[in-house]
Amino acid sequence: MAKPAAMTLLAWTRLLRAADLASQHCAATLREAGLPPPEWYDVLLALERGGPQRPRDLQVTLSAEQYTLSRLLDRIAKAGLITRTPCPDDARGHTLDLNSEGKAMRAAMWPVYAEAIEAALGARVDDEGCAALASLLAPLAEPVSG
Repeated sequence: MAKPAAMTLLAWTRLLRAADLASQHCAATLREAGLPPPEWYDVLLALERGGPQRPRDLQVTLSAEQYTLSRLLDRIAKAGLITRTPCPDDARGHTLDLNSEGKAMRAAMWPVYAEAIEAALGARVDDEGCAALASLLAPLAEPVSG
């Protein structure tokens, strides 16, 4: 089995560190504003864009683990931001839909989240650097083939 090259390990370490710090910053900024965490925003946005969906479809869209997503959906539903409707063709299944409270929350979250993203990345890397970063990360945003 081949070991990663030193530069690969350095890039990997920096990628994980940068993502972790940016995520922490965004979560803290939303929390300080009295808003839910970024994961909630991702679910609300996916439902707003895609309409009513089964949890398994959201799992694919969000690249989330089933157990983690299930608990997250429970918390968002308990907060009254999404509605669950039984599936007519599957007695055990349900669909999720964004309600008016969820739409309002997503809209309220976006300006704060956008500002946090700008502070974490846009204010620190110019447009040319962001374009280069996006280009470098593009192949890593696809599943590893085998």
